[in-house]
Amino acid sequence: MRIAVEGCMHGELDNVYKTLQYMENINSYKIDLLLCCGDFQAVRNENDMESLNVPRKYREMKSFWKYYSGQEVAPIPTIFIGGNHEASNYLWELYYGGWAAPNIYFLGFAGVVKFGNIRIGGLSGIYNARHYRLGHYERPPYNESTIRSVYHVREYDVHKLMQIEEPIDIFLSHDWPCGITDYGNCKELVRHKQYFEKEIQDGTLGSEPAAQLLEKLKPSYWFSAHLHCKFAAVVQHGEDSPVTKFLALDKCLPRRKFLQVFEIESGQGPYEIQYDEEWLAITRTFNSVFPLTSQSANFGGVQHDMNDCRQWVRSRLQERGAKPFEFVRTVPCYDASQSLSIGAFAENPQNPQTESFLQFLELPNLFENALESREPTQSPATLDHKGPDLDPEEIPIDDEDELEELDE
Repeated sequence: MRIAVEGCMHGELDNVYKTLQYMENINSYKIDLLLCCGDFQAVRNENDMESLNVPRKYREMKSFWKYYSGQEVAPIPTIFIGGNHEASNYLWELYYGGWAAPNIYFLGFAGVVKFGNIRIGGLSGIYNARHYRLGHYERPPYNESTIRSVYHVREYDVHKLMQIEEPIDIFLSHDWPCGITDYGNCKELVRHKQYFEKEIQDGTLGSEPAAQLLEKLKPSYWFSAHLHCKFAAVVQHGEDSPVTKFLALDKCLPRRKFLQVFEIESGQGPYEIQYDEEWLAITRTFNSVFPLTSQSANFGGVQHDMNDCRQWVRSRLQERGAKPFEFVRTVPCYDASQSLSIGAFAENPQNPQTESFLQFLELPNLFENALESREPTQSPATLDHKGPDLDPEEIPIDDEDELEELDE
């Protein structure tokens, strides 16, 4: 199986797909799958840009809307995770994962799927210690604080991923696992990104939860983005233990290293995205403590027998099949000839894919209750901060076109 990996998409779907098709033509091969490591920017219309954390002068419709509307169809099956520049209102509709557009699949805030016989896992967002142990309290419309905190990784999602016991072939995260620079050419990295040096020395560059997942899951491949550079590493997990090949990639710009194609051994097809039995069992088990307020999850309240849950899930998959539920549009598509009135439709529509997924697993729709009992838009963890929360790691000061981006 031949897989392409892309760093930060930043809405440049047209350019990435054209590049891949060019590579297919000149190399006379077929790429079976595209993986994107975040900042995908699935912006469907003008309203979505209000939930996109970039300065207003950088807000552009880019090209995802064409694929959402059906004007274009992704020529290669695509799986992506979320980063810190996303239309967070749309990704929240697909918290458990689902088709963001035909042939373009969002892995969810955390998730695992199968593509052929390959298991692909991922964690969306970036790490911020202030919000890590909180629940998912943010709701559209976001303010200056929640438009950032909504994409901060939460302990609940990491805890679910830590329950995985079966081998993972590929894992995706937006920010790098903390400490990964110890396993690659750190001197060359610092030569190109001098301002990384202090964080590397302090051991603060990257995500601590991602490092925990790397140690626990030991996937064959781990791909990241976020820091806008290419960096490779090889992690030997111990004597006679698996090896993880790590690769971070840049964003989609001319003369930047944003794309890599590799081959991985796989069995016979079909090469299509399917639900993963173990992940569905984990999701069903822990959904009862899904934290939809600022309160952290009560993992001690989970009573489960994973074997029984696996058998139940297996029977459901045998009855229905493992293909994800079909894509459904939930908002009007962008129309360049018309200006869409902001707020002209529901702030947080229930996505039929999510509703069908919950019904399939016989889980209650907790989102409905959460909307009725919405908390204040500012978290107790940020009440003592004035203005938007900033993190120096997230200000890419080496790129002139991004000097005014206050990422988090």
